[in-house]
Amino acid sequence: MAARPRRGPAAAWAGRGPGRVVAAVLALLLSAVPAGCGTRLPEGAFTARATRAPTPGATGGATSGNPASDTGVTAGEIRIGIVTSLTSPVGSEVFSGPRYGALAFFRALNDRGGLHGRTVRVVTCDDGGSGVGNQDCVHRLIDQEHVFAFVSGSVLDYAGAPYVSGKAVPDVGGQPIGTAYDRWPHLYEIYGSAAPRDGQSVGWNGTLYQSTEVFRFFKQRLGANSAAVVAYNQADSARYAGQLKAGLEAEGYRVLLQTVDFALPNFQAVAAAVRADGSQLLFDAMDTRGNAALCRALDESGVTVTAKVTNVQNWSESVRTDYQASPNCRNVLWATSSSLNYEDEQYPAVHDFRTAMARYYPDRAGQLSAWELEGWAGALWLTDAVDSCGAAPTRACVGAFMNRAEPYDAHGLILPASFVPQPPPTGLTRACLNAARWQDSAQGGRGGWVTQVPSMTTNCYEVPQLPYKP
Repeated sequence: MAARPRRGPAAAWAGRGPGRVVAAVLALLLSAVPAGCGTRLPEGAFTARATRAPTPGATGGATSGNPASDTGVTAGEIRIGIVTSLTSPVGSEVFSGPRYGALAFFRALNDRGGLHGRTVRVVTCDDGGSGVGNQDCVHRLIDQEHVFAFVSGSVLDYAGAPYVSGKAVPDVGGQPIGTAYDRWPHLYEIYGSAAPRDGQSVGWNGTLYQSTEVFRFFKQRLGANSAAVVAYNQADSARYAGQLKAGLEAEGYRVLLQTVDFALPNFQAVAAAVRADGSQLLFDAMDTRGNAALCRALDESGVTVTAKVTNVQNWSESVRTDYQASPNCRNVLWATSSSLNYEDEQYPAVHDFRTAMARYYPDRAGQLSAWELEGWAGALWLTDAVDSCGAAPTRACVGAFMNRAEPYDAHGLILPASFVPQPPPTGLTRACLNAARWQDSAQGGRGGWVTQVPSMTTNCYEVPQLPYKP
């Protein structure tokens, strides 16, 4: 999909900006993830880096001095759960990224001595992409495995969220594919949230907000003033396309809305319409399959756009093969996010991530992705929260760390994020985002994602916030 409102930067349109997911569309379309991206935080969040807990693994400490301080915590071990829709109907790779990123982090942490002398034992569960399966996983991990916390979840239907929250089990760094992270306390998505999260309603009395930094970015960076939005003839896809259209029009774009049949899409007709309109940007409310077919139709018709905008979920190495039949379209692919480019190893935290992935999961070199990096960041966030408790971690202590006023940036991996409730958004908000473009010429001709902004913490805009009902 293309840019969708999301929180954090661009991830929250509504507190959402790059990186948020529209669950309903995802459920139907196999891989719909919001591309909007931005962060709504005070100016101070970008002028000084948040103070961090001690470096994970550096605390050492003898296990003999560790108490069994809470559920899932013994003198020598702490149990963490990860739930993933690994074998969902949409395919095994759609949601797997965060899981592998978190697993790599904990394996590296354990190899460095663990946390306060404790080994982190990760218990994983595949919910199969169903609500029933998710509830089964949640109950098994809480009631039988007695995990201390959840981390870096990526599930299609988080039906077990009320039980997790009711048991006050911290769930840190999850991907907001549905609306559970907008509603329940004790659930902390990777992009932060300013919503009440009181367990009563989603967002602010059932309303979320999308900010328009993604569209402002392309308007200023590429001089774009026209865009096409492509959707399936399906309610959720059409609804998301409507949100894209509203955001684009709020930024002064002329918008061409195109709808194709979900079963038999005529992308050649879309290519012809894009050519006739002269659309500069191309957004969509479709799955990876549809995007690849659309790009193929554009290349076959000789139609070029300035940018084909996709989202953080599609910011991955698989672009190399997914768009193999459409190299021209592939080379105008842009992605936005609230996190660093997983290829930018000049940042120590990114280098640590890539080193660990190469060591523990070398067979995933062709699947490296922004979501894997964000899964690693979620594991780091939980680890710093646990580390802040000293030798006797408790769920309450982790919750206090997560709910503190000081924004957290996962050692520079993500835009500063927090969970301090705010009133419903009004007026303009300061939203930031990262952006990269795929270039076949990168990495000595091997191809790769090339970051297009000097710094995601300074690539910021004052933009409106548009309300919508999820």
